[in-house]
Amino acid sequence: MNLHSDIFISPLPKSTIAALQNPDWNKAMLDEFQALIDNKTWKLVPRMPNMNIVRSMWIFRHKLNSNGTLDRYKARLVCDGRSQQVGIDCGETFSPVVKPATIRTVLSLALSKSWDVHQLDVKNAFLHGNLNETVYMHQPPGFRDTSFPDHVCLLQKSLYGLKQAPRAWYQRFADYVFTIGFHHSKCDHSLFIFHSGQHTAYILLYVDDILLVTSSATLRHHFMSLLATEFAMKDLGPLSYFLGIAVTRQPSSYFLSQQKYALEVLERAGLSSCNPAITPVDTKHKMSSSDGELLPDATSYRRLAGALQYLTFTRPDISYAVQQVCMHMHAPRTTHMNALKRILRYIKGTISYGLTLTRSDTSSLVAYTDADWAGCPDTRRSTSGYCVYLGANLLSWSSKCQPTLSRSSAEAEYRGVAHVVSETCWLRNLLLELRNPLSRATIVYCDNVSAVYLSTNPVQHQRTKHIELDIHFVRDTVAQGQIRVLHMPSCFQIADIFTKGLPHVLFRDFRSSLNIREPPVSTAGV
Repeated sequence: MNLHSDIFISPLPKSTIAALQNPDWNKAMLDEFQALIDNKTWKLVPRMPNMNIVRSMWIFRHKLNSNGTLDRYKARLVCDGRSQQVGIDCGETFSPVVKPATIRTVLSLALSKSWDVHQLDVKNAFLHGNLNETVYMHQPPGFRDTSFPDHVCLLQKSLYGLKQAPRAWYQRFADYVFTIGFHHSKCDHSLFIFHSGQHTAYILLYVDDILLVTSSATLRHHFMSLLATEFAMKDLGPLSYFLGIAVTRQPSSYFLSQQKYALEVLERAGLSSCNPAITPVDTKHKMSSSDGELLPDATSYRRLAGALQYLTFTRPDISYAVQQVCMHMHAPRTTHMNALKRILRYIKGTISYGLTLTRSDTSSLVAYTDADWAGCPDTRRSTSGYCVYLGANLLSWSSKCQPTLSRSSAEAEYRGVAHVVSETCWLRNLLLELRNPLSRATIVYCDNVSAVYLSTNPVQHQRTKHIELDIHFVRDTVAQGQIRVLHMPSCFQIADIFTKGLPHVLFRDFRSSLNIREPPVSTAGV
């Protein structure tokens, strides 16, 4: 197919016409189309009756740098996967992505060992995936072949927008890295590990965003050359901007910030110049699903609540507040919108804050857990929260409504202990796979004495038989020496920040304990 052979047989969308008239967008479209042709993404075949043909369209966007400046114009040809039919032109579509806790764990280890962390960019990553299904697509708008104007594209490689595209790319990438010595982690299938003597390397894959961690520059160059022979890949340099998170590197720390994203959320909500709040949630009782009047249009509420969920990647201090507003997304009311706006006002006042990871001890895992018994006014379910530290670095946290009712505060607290023990067991196994095994038991701090006793007392009696499974799970890990559950006074229980609204002074202290701080001050010569 000739790149300039199109005669625009059918009417084009206004956005495509405007793009073709703009030299920058036009060049971006030509570059994308040429990449598709070079990759042999499809071949033209005659249109036949009863074909399920998916629509193709162009998506235009500005690629920005971490500071908000324009990097380049990006045009991407995508399929409208909504018209695909399961069992005909798509099958299994699930694709694993690396877990946030895995990313923080690997970064903590890289800091402690002074290893390189580099970003990789794959040009048209999804185009490398191989399709196992037969998928037909209309010819791209603006690039219809004049010799075969009625033909359709039989896709030979995956394309953005296809339901199975992420899975096809993941499998293609995983198959190749296996051939160069990597194996995927059993704890996280999007983490690939290489060990050979004194040489170690990790690859973290989040769809088409990739981090490469190596124990030496020589090993990094070796794997980059191998990857570049198989994919159109380049080294973007040391970690600086990953998954919308700006990473500021200091000699002994990483500062993770989503300030740019937070500003976009505030602008979307129309609160760019609002008055800041000192806490994200008040200390009053939890909101009921019947408080206030129903919002006439819930779309804006749901979009903002969803956007705030992603912001918790580096802002655990808003996890509880976001969890509360997300509980009412099905039928939001004015009270819930006011609570959401309070979160945004708090973000406005702490817009530059982020999560700090420092070079610290990596041989101790410590967890804090708490539960707010029967706090939900509608269901009387409890809210449990936890946070887990590797040395001084916060790796994992959660604020979640428990799925079942608890008859007592001890039961609610104990279910919270079971949740964090499950998370710490996973982290211990992950660290074992990363060749950083823990030699000491993980300490779990709980402020409920009854829950602490239940973790070690083998006596079963009437009031605990209904939570037997959780009891056995925790007791087994305690008996094996992996976990120790200890009591901690409530005034020092950091996990309180994940279960209830706190007074400003206490909230500020716990926020500092979560390593949520302002960005480090730049020093001349650093």
